[in-house]
Amino acid sequence: MAGSLARMPAAARILFCGDLVGSAGRHALLSLLPTLRQRHSPTFVVVNAENVAGGFGITPKLADELLGAGVDVITLGNHSYRHREIYPYLDEHHEVLRPANYLRGQPGQGHTIVERGGVRLAVISLSGSLFMRTGRSAFSEIGALLAELRGQADHILVDMHAEATSEKVAMGWHLDGRVTAVVGTHTHVPTADARILPGGTAYITDVGMTGSRAGVLGFQRELAIEALVTQMPTRLLPAEGDPWLMGVLVSCSEPLRADAIDQLLIASE
Repeated sequence: MAGSLARMPAAARILFCGDLVGSAGRHALLSLLPTLRQRHSPTFVVVNAENVAGGFGITPKLADELLGAGVDVITLGNHSYRHREIYPYLDEHHEVLRPANYLRGQPGQGHTIVERGGVRLAVISLSGSLFMRTGRSAFSEIGALLAELRGQADHILVDMHAEATSEKVAMGWHLDGRVTAVVGTHTHVPTADARILPGGTAYITDVGMTGSRAGVLGFQRELAIEALVTQMPTRLLPAEGDPWLMGVLVSCSEPLRADAIDQLLIASE
């Protein structure tokens, strides 16, 4: 193993929170984060915030607010480019990631490395290809990324943002033993399969969303139902009631290995 990765131990706790939806999701995270820090002492906080700006995308102002609150890395997804003002921000701020398997000429980058307490965490954002638009396959992209990161990080967290559960499950097995954790996002419903795979990689198909459970996937239920009933274009707006934080806490003691993954489903006020 490369010199820097041979350091032992590499104890860390990684708090990852699922898709922030609108102001309800943002407020839930910001209000609960101090308590989560006190209770779990996370070394790193990573948040998928691709739905934080009115339900679609992210803006520089909201990214600054999340980073200012102590979020180490923000991952995005299929709504990365919804707001044009985020384009130069993505090029300038390496803490905010769009999927790495987008076209190389598109704004932003798909991975970064952050360090806390002498421990280095690489975060990789990937997008599934089934029912979604990407520049390249996540499975072909990840091999090159891991080769590039070899020896540079103690832990690697992969956010697999995908519609199809099959792609997420397959990515977990594909990376088992090569990364610390593979966490699924995008479908906004937490799955019950959080576990440590045989090779030591923490895995969950979807961590769920941080937002309102009073709606449909975080959006106002009346509008979502109208769209399904009428089959006509309907502008979806984020819901506000019954906000919850959904995520996982990954505990690690050795490089590129997880000891535990604990699901967090917490009601907010």
